[in-house]
Amino acid sequence: MPSQMHTEAGESAEIVRRQVDLNAEPLRELGAALRKRAPRAVVTCARGSSDHAATFAKYLVETHARVITSSAAPSLSSIYDASTRLDDVVFVVISQSGKSPDLLASARNARECGALVIALCNTPGAPLFDIAHYGIPLHAGAEKSVAATKSFIASMSAIVHLVAEWSEDAALLDALSYAPAQLSRAFALDWSAGLAPLRDATNLFVLGRGYGLGIAQEAALKFKETCGLHAEGFSAAEVQHGPMALVGAGFPVLAFSQADDTRPSIEKVAGEFAARGASVLLAGGKAPGARALPTVDAHAVIGPMLMIQSFYRFAAALAEARGFDPDVPPHLRKVTETV
Repeated sequence: MPSQMHTEAGESAEIVRRQVDLNAEPLRELGAALRKRAPRAVVTCARGSSDHAATFAKYLVETHARVITSSAAPSLSSIYDASTRLDDVVFVVISQSGKSPDLLASARNARECGALVIALCNTPGAPLFDIAHYGIPLHAGAEKSVAATKSFIASMSAIVHLVAEWSEDAALLDALSYAPAQLSRAFALDWSAGLAPLRDATNLFVLGRGYGLGIAQEAALKFKETCGLHAEGFSAAEVQHGPMALVGAGFPVLAFSQADDTRPSIEKVAGEFAARGASVLLAGGKAPGARALPTVDAHAVIGPMLMIQSFYRFAAALAEARGFDPDVPPHLRKVTETV
């Protein structure tokens, strides 16, 4: 029987299809409100997989809405009780459960400090929705596996939808409409070529850049959670500032490359690592010596959603190959209520 992680990840296509339909009118109205408000900045607040979706949001907001975007430290509100001037700022909180105390404290503090608070959440009736000015339901349904999969993809698609409406980008909205069918194709892709290099690995780098950086961070987390494999996610540019000293013969590297101007730099570093004898897996693009993983051709913003979908199926299989149950990572719970 497939794991719960595998099954839930496979639901992503239908979830995105349903979400885009149900959120169409509310996000159209929110996009108009954001254009009228013309915020000076966007601040994101999240933890874990949701924070990786926030990384994706940063690149999307800055390239399409042209508004500087940064990440808030929840501890500033929950521990230090700091009040930061947030007038004319949009504060975006991303959470699966919508009830972690530190995120609630951050959202409440942001609202009191003048921010427009937007909540992306997967739990109907969550306390976070009561604090936010605008709530965006993810519509992913119950997620029983501890490892987040469909809720992460739902967060990405909701972010794409929000930014497309805000920036009135018809091409991006059109690209999102194709995502459900593409997600189905991505989930069917065979990444088993990556099993042998990683079955007995102890360390791993995961690389991405631009829109793909968030999924590199997410994949690294999933390797730790579900496979007992120490992995670190890096920008393909940042990895060259020190971490690359660790990469030598046999060192495993997984690189994600969406179809945009970041691809040449990712292909270059993948090729350099392969030339040193590293075991390089490359999803998207080509590099001498790297083992290619199949991908679905798509808009550069949608590409990372499709690659992480393929990855989730692969990670569930790798976990089992390494003797782990991907649905029950040791020492972890589904909802982490940090303070």
